[in-house]
Amino acid sequence: MKKVEIPFARPLISDDERNIVNDVLKGHVLTHGSHCKNFEKNFGNLHHSSFAVTLSNCTSALFLSLKYLNIGAGDEVIVPAMTHVATAHCVLHTGAKVIFADIENDTGNIDVNEIEKKITRNTKAIIIVHFVGLPCNMDKIFDIIKDREISLIEDCAAALGATFNDKLVGTFGNAGCFSFYPTKHITTMEGGMLISKNKEMTSYVRKISAFGYNKNFEDRSIPGIYEVDKLGYNFRMSEVSAAIGNEQLKKINLFNNKRKNNAKIVRNKLKLLKKIYILPEIDGKSVSSNFCVNIIFRNGGYEERNRIILKLKEKNIGTSVHYPLCLPSSKYYQEYLKDNIYNFPVAEHFANNTISLPCGPHLTENDMEYMCKIIINVIEDDN
Repeated sequence: MKKVEIPFARPLISDDERNIVNDVLKGHVLTHGSHCKNFEKNFGNLHHSSFAVTLSNCTSALFLSLKYLNIGAGDEVIVPAMTHVATAHCVLHTGAKVIFADIENDTGNIDVNEIEKKITRNTKAIIIVHFVGLPCNMDKIFDIIKDREISLIEDCAAALGATFNDKLVGTFGNAGCFSFYPTKHITTMEGGMLISKNKEMTSYVRKISAFGYNKNFEDRSIPGIYEVDKLGYNFRMSEVSAAIGNEQLKKINLFNNKRKNNAKIVRNKLKLLKKIYILPEIDGKSVSSNFCVNIIFRNGGYEERNRIILKLKEKNIGTSVHYPLCLPSSKYYQEYLKDNIYNFPVAEHFANNTISLPCGPHLTENDMEYMCKIIINVIEDDN
């Protein structure tokens, strides 16, 4: 009998992607070419005519958003205490100060009441994270910042296709930042995208992501001649990655519908387990993109949680943890914060008690049924 394996994530790469990659490799333009332009156009159109810039990853999108907003030394940026470390690291790389805020127990999103408490005269921006695909409450966030000169950046790394009040995330703030890492809704291998309604912002980001050249490769009337008038970086996406992204984008509705159906099976099958609660797909006006399904143990702590993960691994059930650290409690940020008083009980609880379950389009309904059966048996039998 064939062994059943349920990987947490597996990118769906078909002949569509393989053929387009071969076409790119048969040509002579492997960077800053037509595939990047097309991917930007198509991704921007998906997000209702937003301007878009292909980048090397989501981290560079977050960082360059802050650079455009002229955020640096002396400024403060509020970020959730429960997120990928990149959300906070990009702030420090500008010279600004990270201010952590705790999260909501019901959603994992940044606690809007904590945002209000953390704002000072030095607060220049807030980076919100649509946690594992569930959008933050944008109405409440805008109520807080509407009369303040505070910019808003959306970390949409796990939220492609998620909506708030029927509007796609990434289109609310000054910028929306996306990831195309292999576990995400679509992949470009490595890669990211920044979108904005502000053409000046995307033009700036495109320029400084390519060294600060005043003319891109295709804009040079005399080959090889350009000027450098800004301090830039090299955060560009390759043509191969963009070509893959374009093909993947054509399938985004298929992928996300499959995620939705798979996630529904998980939530329905596990909802009666008394030891856990499950983060919702829908919360008010927020509708998740179902990056994964986070289950949180009500009690137990990381040792019990880790024991369950290892038992599931023995059964070939792939899981992850989003995220294993309350960032202020990590070794680096403990040193960064030094003696500053901090208290993030909800983020600490999530870090110690969360298991992220797969629901990606690489899995069938039968896979989900089998996985849930194993999970129920493991959790109910665990003492």
